[in-house]
Amino acid sequence: MALKKLAGKLALAAGMVASLGMSSAHALDKITVAYFLEWPTANQAAQIDKTYDEALGLEVEWRAFGNGNEMVQAMVSGDVQIAYSNGFVPFVVGVSSGAPIKLVGVAVTYAENDLCIVRNDTGITKANAKELEGKKVATPIGNVTHYKLIRTLDHLGVDLAKVNLVQMNPADAAVAVLRGDVAMGCAFGGALDRMKAVGTPLMTGAEQEAVGINTFDVVNVTSDFAAEHPDLVKKFMEVTNQANTAYNTDPNAMYDKIARAAGMDIEPAKRMIANFGFPSSEEQLSENWLGGGIQAAAKGVADVMVSAGGLDEALDDYSQFVDASYLK
Repeated sequence: MALKKLAGKLALAAGMVASLGMSSAHALDKITVAYFLEWPTANQAAQIDKTYDEALGLEVEWRAFGNGNEMVQAMVSGDVQIAYSNGFVPFVVGVSSGAPIKLVGVAVTYAENDLCIVRNDTGITKANAKELEGKKVATPIGNVTHYKLIRTLDHLGVDLAKVNLVQMNPADAAVAVLRGDVAMGCAFGGALDRMKAVGTPLMTGAEQEAVGINTFDVVNVTSDFAAEHPDLVKKFMEVTNQANTAYNTDPNAMYDKIARAAGMDIEPAKRMIANFGFPSSEEQLSENWLGGGIQAAAKGVADVMVSAGGLDEALDDYSQFVDASYLK
């Protein structure tokens, strides 16, 4: 399975980094932050205004990635210091496989912006979802989208082993759905709008949340960067919280900048971000999130991925990889 191959690569890369003694203790003049295009978030106004650069006192390079697994691999290799809005599943898979990264915050909560779209001409709905067995389904394997797919199919009584999962990033999944190469495509961001031209969500985000399939992305940092530059991590989280507060207060003042950073037109960006939630630092420190909920959820995700064949073994506890101190 592709996810197991990823876990093996991460473990190998993490070992190589450790053996080389890679360090960022020297003075920095630039850091690289991973993010997603077509994924509008409140902090992107600060990205455009270079508020991060000013607060951190160095250049902040924003590098776009296709999925969360690519973000984790880039962090393990030392190319990226911070991953913003990384998927929770890539984080869990990464640390389970030895990736030297930490979770320091919740970037965004969402439900309707990460879905599986089934082609209308297949006649498949949640009522007869078992008909997906034997058919091709496109998904970025090993991330939140894949995890939600596993949970959704299990809830609907579909045998995952009988579904032909095809690894595709969102943009490619959208093309495959539009061409009819797959019966269903699972994706996030702008790709969903394109797929909805010929399809319908197998389950809506609200329906998924109602059965406990929650959706959120996180902020990850490399362990070395956090240990050697805690002040920079703290400042990054402070700027993010300020941007979230500003957006929650007056979103209209920020749409243009957010859309530009996300590589989107304003109206599609507004429609998408309307389904997002940006929890404050205080909310993230609560028991529901970094105060205990995240740690418990990590164990739950890992166990599900093990049962699905995506991980060989889950860790007993994930608390050591969650650090709320930078939000205080």
